[in-house]
Amino acid sequence: MSTSVTFSIDDLEQTAHVGACLAKAIAPHWESGVILYLSGDLGAGKTTLSRYILRTLGHQGNVKSPTYTLVEPYELEAGNVYHFDLYRLADPEELEFMGVRDYFGEKCICLIEWAEKGANYLASADLAITLELGEKRSCTIGATSKRGETIVEVCRRNKELA
Repeated sequence: MSTSVTFSIDDLEQTAHVGACLAKAIAPHWESGVILYLSGDLGAGKTTLSRYILRTLGHQGNVKSPTYTLVEPYELEAGNVYHFDLYRLADPEELEFMGVRDYFGEKCICLIEWAEKGANYLASADLAITLELGEKRSCTIGATSKRGETIVEVCRRNKELA
């Protein structure tokens, strides 16, 4: 699938806009579950984007990086959000021992940073989000499932309205 949309994210305000756009597009699919893979270099903004997604979905408290815990759970009114950071994962098999498959299901949104370190232990993504540093920072949201295509189309429409 090749459906994607790219946003410029030169400051926190634009990052917040992308996070809000994503959250609003994802929310109608919460019931069936949504999986997002976030990739990009260290410092590209994966955790910051996740923070804005969580806030738009209704989380009121602090959003901390799950770098050392591997996963931070958030229980919200509509369902659960699990924020993973697999950067420090030594062996993908560790995910099996922690019961990672239990996190993927209905009424769950999974935000997974450094998903490539999870090998074959992760469920397939609906969206592949790539954050890029450089002269111009950008965030590309790509669909990797039918559900993802629907979400990307909503993001594209919201981008055009902004």
